[in-house]
Amino acid sequence: MKPRRLILVTNDDGVHSPGLRAAVAAVLPLGDVVVVAPQEQQTSMSRSLPPTDGVLRPVALQVHGVDVPAYALRGSPAYAVIYGILWLARERRPDLVVSGINYGENLGSGTTISGTVGAAFQAAAMGVPGLAVSLETDPAYHFHHGETDWHAAIHFTRYFAQRLLTRELPFDVDVLKVDVPQHATPDTPWRLTRQSRHAYYANFLSEVFQDGRLGGKIDYHVGVQPDQVEPDSDIYAFLEERVVSVTPLSIDCTARVNFDELRAVLEAP
Repeated sequence: MKPRRLILVTNDDGVHSPGLRAAVAAVLPLGDVVVVAPQEQQTSMSRSLPPTDGVLRPVALQVHGVDVPAYALRGSPAYAVIYGILWLARERRPDLVVSGINYGENLGSGTTISGTVGAAFQAAAMGVPGLAVSLETDPAYHFHHGETDWHAAIHFTRYFAQRLLTRELPFDVDVLKVDVPQHATPDTPWRLTRQSRHAYYANFLSEVFQDGRLGGKIDYHVGVQPDQVEPDSDIYAFLEERVVSVTPLSIDCTARVNFDELRAVLEAP
């Protein structure tokens, strides 16, 4: 009998996020599932590795009547993946790491900020395919979980997880980044996209300190229009076509430049 696949599920919204439960629900039919996620909200942590106490704390998690082994870690999403692979799955290497389902889309140049994507990159760096799934939600829910319809995101998480488990991806595809628009359904088309070079979110000073301190509070809003971005990009597909954007990402960050051309620039007198 062929052994069941092992799927590690994590996120950056915290172990108690409804989006994490939705991700578990998506992949439960595909194999054995173990969860390890940050104890608290870790949005925008990218692949950072700040100090952690390294303690994995068991968390009660039941999804569709199934008790799922789950653990919380006071640390970043990337650390959750490291401990998941090196400790929880030390005797049985995961076949896939699923990160999400995230509150809020991760598009364009801001992709590298995302803790959701950072966790998937950490998996890839350790030789395990990563799937990072995000759902467009009201920005008010990005840090405070609210009522959300997960049906479409569950469908696409299961669809792409199943393919990552049963097919070998082409070289240089280390992570699949999936962004699901709000109001999408399981019948919404999906399209392969490139990560836009444009910023999807724009930061602004929402409040300047008035008590003598320098600086203020930073907030953000969607700061780009479809006609400003590349037609084959994740932002265009998401904003203009309202389809599910599927972006292949690589852990190789080398610029796509002709080395002779670059050398000429660097060596010019």
